[in-house]
Amino acid sequence: METQTFQFKTNINCSGCVASVKPFLDQADGLCHWEVNTTDKDKVLTVSSDGITGQQVIETVQKAGFNIVPLT
Repeated sequence: METQTFQFKTNINCSGCVASVKPFLDQADGLCHWEVNTTDKDKVLTVSSDGITGQQVIETVQKAGFNIVPLT
């Protein structure tokens, strides 16, 4: 299966926030890599999917207590 890349606008804005969301994203099935650009004004989360859907990423980040919307 081909790896898909998703990008989301978030409010994950510092290393502490990244640390808070890390266990949720690290444990998500079908997610091979993720990173948050905290220097970007939109705090862009980039996810490389190995099967996880964009909706599942959104639910995972919301479970961690953060706002997330897909970038179009």
